[in-house]
Amino acid sequence: MSGLLRNTNKPVKIRGCNETGKYGIAAKDMKELLKKACKILQLPSAGAHISLYADGTIVTEDFFQTLPDNTELVLLRRDETWSGAVSDIGQLLSTDRHADALVEAAKGLLSDEPSPKRRKILTDLLHNLQDTSEVEKREDDEDWFTGVDTRFKTKSAYMKFNCGSRIRSYMKELDAATKTIQRAAVRAEFLKTTKCLAEMLRSAKHNGSYFDRTEKEAHRLCTAAGWFTCQGSFDQEVCRSFHSINPYGSRESRILFSTWNLDHRIEKKRTIIPALLEALQSHKSAEVNLDYFYHLLFTRDNLKLVHIVCHKKEAHHLQCDANEIFNAAGDKRKGKGKKRPLM
Repeated sequence: MSGLLRNTNKPVKIRGCNETGKYGIAAKDMKELLKKACKILQLPSAGAHISLYADGTIVTEDFFQTLPDNTELVLLRRDETWSGAVSDIGQLLSTDRHADALVEAAKGLLSDEPSPKRRKILTDLLHNLQDTSEVEKREDDEDWFTGVDTRFKTKSAYMKFNCGSRIRSYMKELDAATKTIQRAAVRAEFLKTTKCLAEMLRSAKHNGSYFDRTEKEAHRLCTAAGWFTCQGSFDQEVCRSFHSINPYGSRESRILFSTWNLDHRIEKKRTIIPALLEALQSHKSAEVNLDYFYHLLFTRDNLKLVHIVCHKKEAHHLQCDANEIFNAAGDKRKGKGKKRPLM
């Protein structure tokens, strides 16, 4: 039986360590397989060896005879090793710019793949391979700007506007709080406060720089290439799921990025605005530390960029710092009267 196996050609698929293309070869034993494979892949035969593509197991003569037909193998030089399919992932991650052949190969696999799970993996792979983040101007990437107002000529300009719009919207909740104030004197002081905060925000250009990759590193939340990393939920130091996204890379990524949130660690509606209202019950707006409230409401001092999965909606139970609510004049007045609990 063993003699019959050795005299029967076994079909296999073989590729090189750094290649994606596979070649069909039929051989009766390892000697013939190595000879044919080295010739096709144009590798020196001295020291050449073969491993299983799936897990990197070295193929010996006895092992070769037990392999099923069309097993995928990898031909290696003397100094090369193969760790299995994970080696392909490592090579992919080490490549900044992907060859068109790799994109076409992924498309080919996708067209013939019946498994929904593997189709999803291939679709995500293609999505990341077909990245145009290096392009900035509208004229060079019209698809990215689909649905974006024509006044925006660059990706960075739109992303800056997008961030500014998000942060500017926080003023609406401040304005809404005005309607809850019963006492006219307190309402007047609150209006002065919101006006000052709005002016501070305008002078900072609504902190739109957070999403602008052309800004200096200290002023943005992304890399120079446009990659954003989730900063984790309000009660975590980092994102344990390693969420990341580059909205500069494609129209789909830009749209998906809209689901990411700038989350207030100390909550805006539950804590910051009530604390500000409480402070103005017995103090003038000039006595309130507006710089402190500005940073809590509108800056990365209190904002965390989070993936939608990391955005926890429950109460954060974090309070404003009682020592920061009033400026020097306000602190002096507060010392004369009865302290009010923060809401």
